[in-house]
Amino acid sequence: MEGGAKGKVCVTGATGFVGSWLVKKLLESGYSVNATVRSDPEKKRDYSFLTNLPEASERLQIYHADLDDPDSFGPAIEGCIGVFHLANTSHGDKEPIETVKRRTIDGVLGILKISLNSKTVKRVVYTSSASCILFTPNKVDFLDESCWSDVDVINGQVPFLRSYAISKTLAERAALEFSQQHGLEVVTVLPTCITGPFICPKLPGSVVRTLALPFGTEALYGFLLNINMVHVDDVARAHIFLFEHPNANGRYVCTSHKMTLEEMAKFFSAKYPKFQIPSLESLKDVKTYVKVSNHMISSKKLLDTGFEYKYGIDEIFEGAIQSCKEKGYL
Repeated sequence: MEGGAKGKVCVTGATGFVGSWLVKKLLESGYSVNATVRSDPEKKRDYSFLTNLPEASERLQIYHADLDDPDSFGPAIEGCIGVFHLANTSHGDKEPIETVKRRTIDGVLGILKISLNSKTVKRVVYTSSASCILFTPNKVDFLDESCWSDVDVINGQVPFLRSYAISKTLAERAALEFSQQHGLEVVTVLPTCITGPFICPKLPGSVVRTLALPFGTEALYGFLLNINMVHVDDVARAHIFLFEHPNANGRYVCTSHKMTLEEMAKFFSAKYPKFQIPSLESLKDVKTYVKVSNHMISSKKLLDTGFEYKYGIDEIFEGAIQSCKEKGYL
């Protein structure tokens, strides 16, 4: 079916955790998908986890593109009614923050310019991050779309991977400013820690963090003292919902559950007794890695728009553990 029942959309970063799951959901929903992957001159990468998805043979096309050359996304965006921008630059600590920041912003703006010039793209959904609201300099009762992380606060409170929080915050601001200046509809989604099942071959970093207790990765326990989470399928569904909703605009926080390290230890001990979960006593001295205040993160705006989360804690962890077992990680 040329164009699919709902039309053709582009998904950048399609090999990632959320990107690949979003491709799956879009195909299920009746869209045709142009999926972008990083350049692979030697053709060594296996994309069968995408090309073997139901309906992929009829409605999925793979394009090579790189954020270092935003114009390379042109062929994938041509003729599309929407763009889901999930592709990200590397956010390791080896590169200067200024380099990562500039590449991230230029990549986002480049894709928005191509979308605007296409004359067919009606809306761009950009995957931002809850890190763009976590580090606000202001005292607030809860964190929502009105909050913005501050670069100085990030520099003072984030001991590593600060380039991620800084570049994502500045890129999201730039995307929304572009939307206002040029009239292109841009909606941003700000998920908290995403976990659940995965179809990509690589073990997602966010799954590694949320399963730190079953994996026994003590170095990551500090991330779990107070963690906000959301199921990957809910994140993908939220992207499609916000693309299709006629009145969607601006930012949308996407989060469904909050747990403490103690609650997580009790959960895994009761639900998965085969795992050697540390005792509560041994976890008392765990220190947080990120000096962010213990605020409630609200996704009221998304819920008020009509979106409904489908997955509970049991399903979130069951899906993640099952995928890890199937792929040999657990």
